[in-house]
Amino acid sequence: MSLVKLTIKGISYSQTQNGAYALILNEVDGERKLPIVIGAFEAQSIAIALEKEIKPPRPLTHDLFKNFADRFDIVVKQVIIHKLVDGVFYSSIICERDKIEEIIDARTSDAIALALRFNAPIFTYKNILEKAGIYLKSNPLDVTIKDDQNADGILSSPETFGNEESNQAGDVYVKHSLSELMELLEGAVQDEDYEKAAKIRDEISKREA
Repeated sequence: MSLVKLTIKGISYSQTQNGAYALILNEVDGERKLPIVIGAFEAQSIAIALEKEIKPPRPLTHDLFKNFADRFDIVVKQVIIHKLVDGVFYSSIICERDKIEEIIDARTSDAIALALRFNAPIFTYKNILEKAGIYLKSNPLDVTIKDDQNADGILSSPETFGNEESNQAGDVYVKHSLSELMELLEGAVQDEDYEKAAKIRDEISKREA
């Protein structure tokens, strides 16, 4: 299976889940976007890594991992989003030490937070992008951090994990027909509600599986 390179397009706040955010990944040589619902802590960590000028007073967990890896000459070579099951993305971190390569399982949000710190590329497989990618006509909200914000307070709501709560939210779309879901997806995209679009997309993927 061929790999598709992704870049981070932006982060938008979830309209339905308190403390959750939608991370938008963009294919490098195409127009498809891959929305992934992540927790607040990971959104905070990714936002800080994107904003190079922001330096937290104490290292965040992903910064600590980077410092630890640097001390022991461990390099993150790339991150691969390799599986999508029931709306949950699974990722692998490809590491190298002393020319020995290791593959480590990780949550996608953690893997991306680390990829940013190591300047490592992010990939997914073509079939995952074909299944879960959507076309967005407009850009998502870019990550912006005001000058007067303390780094410890950025996106600091409690993390929401995407199992029970997100599954309950997804049940809202079960009764809709496939054509209705397509219309809802288009409306969510136009409204820039990327977290809602991701849930509708997951329901469509279940129907087409």
